[in-house]
Amino acid sequence: MADYAKILAQNVKAARKALDLSQEALALETNIDRTYISGIERAKRNPSLELIVKLAKRLKTTPGKLLTPTD
Repeated sequence: MADYAKILAQNVKAARKALDLSQEALALETNIDRTYISGIERAKRNPSLELIVKLAKRLKTTPGKLLTPTD
């Protein structure tokens, strides 16, 4: 089975960087603690579906794309 925490981590980080956003800026715009964003990007956090949707909207993508392997 795929490691969705790692897939989400890679995709959130890539999408954030593509939009030239810092973790702090993303955190402020989504009302999520910056350390939680960092935890997601390091695959240390397991965000809720609601949080994944919120991140996807701000990152101009879809929840499905955040959970799709890029390899």
